Amino acid sequence: MKVKPQLSFWQIFNMSFGFFGIQFGFALQNGNASRILQTFGADVEHLSLFWLAAPITGMIIQPIIGHYSDRTWNRLGRRRPYFLIGAILTATALVLMPNSASLAKFMPPIIIGASMLMIMDASINVAMEPFRALVGDKLPDNQRSLGFSMQTFLIGAGAIVGSWMPYILSEYVGVAKTAAPGQVPPNVIYSFYVGAAILLGAILWTIITTNEYPPEQLAETTKDKSPEKSGLGSIITDFSNMPKTMKQLGLVQFFSWFALFSMWVFTTPAVAQHIYKVLPGDTSSIRYADAGNWVSFLFGIYNGVSAIYAIALPYIARSTSRKATHAFSLIMGGVGLLSIFFISEPKLLIFSMVGIGLAWGSILAMPYAILAGSLPAKKMGVYMGIFNFFITLPQIVNGFFGGMIVKYIYNDQAIYALVLAGILMICGAVAVLFIDDDRKVIA
Repeated sequence: MKVKPQLSFWQIFNMSFGFFGIQFGFALQNGNASRILQTFGADVEHLSLFWLAAPITGMIIQPIIGHYSDRTWNRLGRRRPYFLIGAILTATALVLMPNSASLAKFMPPIIIGASMLMIMDASINVAMEPFRALVGDKLPDNQRSLGFSMQTFLIGAGAIVGSWMPYILSEYVGVAKTAAPGQVPPNVIYSFYVGAAILLGAILWTIITTNEYPPEQLAETTKDKSPEKSGLGSIITDFSNMPKTMKQLGLVQFFSWFALFSMWVFTTPAVAQHIYKVLPGDTSSIRYADAGNWVSFLFGIYNGVSAIYAIALPYIARSTSRKATHAFSLIMGGVGLLSIFFISEPKLLIFSMVGIGLAWGSILAMPYAILAGSLPAKKMGVYMGIFNFFITLPQIVNGFFGGMIVKYIYNDQAIYALVLAGILMICGAVAVLFIDDDRKVIA
C-alpha cells in the first residue's frame, strides 16, 4: 500500500481556501437570518421552526453528495464539480434572500424568506461536504489535524468578515441600518451581495489551484480492496456499518450542535431583550437594529478567536491528545454561553465570545480529525456526509421544540435558551472522554 505524499503549507491552504467563501456566506446566514425572518413577521417562538430548513436539507443532501462525489471523476475531478455547483447556487440564494419582500407577489415575504434560507443551506451543503472529504483524499493521517485546522482557520477568517460586514457598512461606510417595517435594512442587503461575490471567488481559487488524485491512484493508498456497492441504497448499508469511533462522536456532536443551534437562532432576540431591553415584537427600532448589528459583530469575534485557535490546535493535540483538546474547548464554550446571562453591558459580551470561539474552532476540526483515520478511503465522502447526521439531528430536535420551550417554559425570554446551550456544551465535553482515539498526532 502506498503512502500519500506530504503536502506543503500552501498546497493545504489552497485546497481549503474555498471554505473562506463558504463561511463568509454561512456567517451572513447565521448572523442575519433570524433578523430577516423577524423583519418579515416571524415571532421569536417560531424562529427555530424556520431554521429547521437548514439541518433538514443538510441531513438529506450531504450523504447523497458524499455518495456521488465518491463515484465522480471528470475533467474537473472528484470533489471540485460539487464545489462549483454549490457555489453558483449559494451565491444566487445570497442575492435573493434579503430581497424576499420584493419577490413576494403571490405569497407572504416570510414564506419566500424561509424558502431562500432552505435553498441557501442546501447549496452550502453541496459545496461544503466535499471539502471535508478532500482532506481525507489528499492528506496522509499525520497531516489531517493540520488540514482540518487549516479549514477551521479559513472558516474563522471568512466568518469574521461575513459577520462584521453589516456593522462595517453601517458604522464606517454610512449605509443605512434601519428600514421601513417589513423591509430588510440596506446594510444587510449589500452585505449579502458582497458575500455572494466572495464565495464564488474563493471556491474558484480552490478549483483552479488544486489537483485531485485519480481513482486508481487513490485506490493504491488504502488497504480496503472489498468490492464497492452502487446505488443510493448502499448509504443505508454504510450507515449501519459505521465505525465505532463515529458512533461515539455522535453523542458529542448532539450536545455540541444542539447548543450551537440555540446560539444562532436565539442570540439576537436574547441580547435585544436581556441587554438592550427591547420589547418582544419590536424589530424596527434603533435599539433592535443596534442589538442585531452588535450580535453580528460578536459572531465575528468568536469566529476570529476560532481562526487563531485553529493554528494552535494541531500542536495542542500533539502535546495532549485530540480528546483532551476537544473536551477543554467545549468546556470553554459552555462557560462562554452561560456568562451571557450575567452580563448587562454589551461590550462585555466580547469575553463570552472568546470561550465560544475556542469551542467553535475545535468543533470544526477535532471531530473530523478523530473520525478521518477510522474511515475507508473510498468511502470518505459518504461517511463524511453520514457524519453530518449527527450535526443535523440535534438541530432538528431543537428546531421542533426549542421555540415552544422558549414560549411556554421560558415565557418568551430567549436568554434561557442560551443558558441551556451552555450546560449542554459542557455535557459534550464529558462525552468526549469516552471516545476511542489512540492514533498518533503529528502537527
